[in-house]
Amino acid sequence: MRAASRITVPARLVEYHEDASEGEGGPEWIAALPDLAADFLDRWGLRVDGPAAHGVVALVLPVRRADGSPAALKLQPVTEESVGEAPALRAWAGAGAVELLDHDPESGTLLLERLDAGRSLQDVPDAEAALLSLTALLGRLLEAPAPAGLRTLGAVAGAMLEDVPRALPALSDAAERALLLDCAAAVREVVGEPGDRLLHWDLHYENVLAPLPGTDRGAWLAIDPKPLVGDPGFDLMPALDNRWEDIVATGDVTRAVRRRFDLMTDLLGLDRERAARWTLARALQNSLWDVEDGETRLQPEQIAIVRALRV
Repeated sequence: MRAASRITVPARLVEYHEDASEGEGGPEWIAALPDLAADFLDRWGLRVDGPAAHGVVALVLPVRRADGSPAALKLQPVTEESVGEAPALRAWAGAGAVELLDHDPESGTLLLERLDAGRSLQDVPDAEAALLSLTALLGRLLEAPAPAGLRTLGAVAGAMLEDVPRALPALSDAAERALLLDCAAAVREVVGEPGDRLLHWDLHYENVLAPLPGTDRGAWLAIDPKPLVGDPGFDLMPALDNRWEDIVATGDVTRAVRRRFDLMTDLLGLDRERAARWTLARALQNSLWDVEDGETRLQPEQIAIVRALRV
């Protein structure tokens, strides 16, 4: 019996790919996914070892290798975002990130070290302890040299600035249009020096998992990077706008945002004003994506962060 008969694609993953943009997968990729999984289970000598998991795009199967060791088979379309994942994981070589065990560039399929999907930094009750752990992990990731061929922050930031004039009319509130222009002005001040560090680009708390017990891999490891070469300040935003309820619970949003930001920049040794400008660049990017999706108002979290860090 082919392994494909044991693979059930989760309904929510099917729903996403029904609406996926061209080049991001789509119904044809989903239709081929059971056979793709079967092919790699056979090719790499794997057997399924539990229920499938998924994010927005990828399917992840817990598997056992021929020697009985646990691993995770990640199946995803080859896109501009995913194509850099394997080179970045190789550069990190397991230091602060999930270890890459095998990779098929043609299909984008990855065989990864299995981590404990039930334990993430999102679940750590102490918000500051979670932030300290995430910041320490980011520091480790920034130590690795960036491999050649990855997307660059300079190109991404330049494209963002080109999109601003088209996005402004879509915003219904004049104050929010002014805020977007403030972010663009901050980006223009640093776009000529975009940096050369290997960035994760999506290091939020749910993308930091614990290793399996007894593996001696440290406390936390990063997963699911969207690699980019650029300034470390551009990697701070996920730690600021995630676990937002913890910030609101302090009763002083501005002070809490600045505390998170100051703690990260101090521990990472970053220039505060430069990091603030690149964080505003991230707010600009998030807002442009929202406008592209049809939104006419900025997210309250992004507004609060911009107002707290505006330089």
